[in-house]
Order: sequence, then C-alpha cells, then structure tokens
Amino acid sequence: MGKINVGRVILGGLVAGLVINIGESILNLAIAGETMELAYRQLNLEPPGGTTIGMFIILGFVLGILLVWLYAALRPRFGASAKTAIMAGFFVWLFAFLWPSIGNGLIGLFDADLLVFGIVWGLFEVLAASVAGAWVYRED
Repeated sequence: MGKINVGRVILGGLVAGLVINIGESILNLAIAGETMELAYRQLNLEPPGGTTIGMFIILGFVLGILLVWLYAALRPRFGASAKTAIMAGFFVWLFAFLWPSIGNGLIGLFDADLLVFGIVWGLFEVLAASVAGAWVYRED
C-alpha cells in the first residue's frame, strides 16, 4: 500500500473544489437565486454577502480537498477508478449535503421543494467533482 500523495490530493482537491464552487454558483445565482432571496426575506435574513460568500468559496475548496483525500484513502482497497471516485463522492454528499439539508427541512428552515432540488443538484455536483478530482490524483 502506497502513501497518499498529499500534493496531488491538494491539486485534485482544488479541481474538485472548483467544480463544487461553479456548481454552487450556478445553483444559487442562476437557478434558485430568486427562490433563495424569497426564503431569506421570509426568515427576515439578509442574503449572504461578500464575507459569507468568500467563506463558502473557501469551504468549497476544503470540501474538494477532503473529497480527493477520501478517494486516495479508498484507492488501495477499491482500485483507481471512476467507481471509487463516485463512492467517495457519495459519502461526502451524504454528510455535506443530505444530512444538513434533512436537518434544515426538519426544523422548517426552507421549503421542502427547494431542499430536495438542492440535495439532488448537490449529488450530481459532488459526483462530478469527485471524478474530476480523482482524474488529477496520482500516487507517484
């Protein structure tokens, strides 16, 4: 079993994070922007601004790095394949998208339709990010 190539984890993670951040930008600006703005108004909240958006972008890259690290950790057992990348992406999606969205739904924070759409969007987004990040990762 080889050691994890940390440099490639970071590089692949940045690629995965870029995919996540692009996906989130498309979702939150072009597709669900008006719905999100309405939801924030109903909660008497200001829509996220500069610092908050900046933190979300940083967290997107951190999530990408963690995603590729998980892929690298799974590779010795399941092989270097898109299937392994999708497995890693699915686990990240469970804990980073599905779990918190269910919590937000249970407390009534957002409309169920918006949450379900975000959960499904997030699944495709994270799976695409995992395959992109895994494509960059190499052991040597």
